[in-house]
Amino acid sequence: MTTSRAGLSLERRFVATQHGRIHVAMAGAGFPVLLLHQTPRSWDEYRDVLPLLGRDFRAIAMDTLGFGDSDRPAGEPSIELWAQAALALLDALDAPRAAIVGHHTGAAIAVEIAASAPARVGALVLSACPFVDAARRAKHEGMRVIDDVETRADGAHLAELWARRQPFYPAENPDLLRRFMIDALRAGEMAAEGHRVVNRYRMEDRLGHIRCPTLVIAPTCDPHAHPAAPKVAGAIGGSVLRELSGGMVPLPDQMPEAFAGLVREFVVAHVEA
Repeated sequence: MTTSRAGLSLERRFVATQHGRIHVAMAGAGFPVLLLHQTPRSWDEYRDVLPLLGRDFRAIAMDTLGFGDSDRPAGEPSIELWAQAALALLDALDAPRAAIVGHHTGAAIAVEIAASAPARVGALVLSACPFVDAARRAKHEGMRVIDDVETRADGAHLAELWARRQPFYPAENPDLLRRFMIDALRAGEMAAEGHRVVNRYRMEDRLGHIRCPTLVIAPTCDPHAHPAAPKVAGAIGGSVLRELSGGMVPLPDQMPEAFAGLVREFVVAHVEA
């Protein structure tokens, strides 16, 4: 299916891989830039970023396995499995090398891609990346995650989920939280699982294996990601740390122009098309 946004054609389709069908939205042509969303979002997180990056690149936003319209994973979900699926998608799209951009959960997946397949990654952008180490895993073990709400017949769980997420979203733009709710409902039981998957990941063993140019974006109003950003950047040799003032949890769809601008500037500076 092809639609148009900001004067640029947006193509949506399913791509068959050994991990199942993966849904993608794409815009533009040129060097591939793969966009990985946070959970339980979908490609829609990058809906307004795609046409901006598509002016200079082949911008590709995928639905992580188990989210959006992509197939559910066959086995237990993990950051490693999601990274393998992303690489399989790039294979199917005939993209041997790409810039990888991830936000929150997507950033953890991007870390694994860069660590496990360094020759495939020309540049890496980690937005609101968590820092997962033994201390974090111990702290979060058994804790209730933010999107874990018990389904109730009267629908009260929907109001509860909205209320649990609302402090992390801009009050002046409730549409961003509405878009989150749509994706969370579509994900079903996977909505909360994404957080648990991240908390199981041994990121501290992988950050030191990243060799490509890396940009770490720290949204200043994201209370969990902002303090973690210096730790992430410090663990990756030669990385660049950039703060984005006013950025909250839904950064790519909250501030698409600023987000796309940082990505474009960094990728152009470090990747030869």
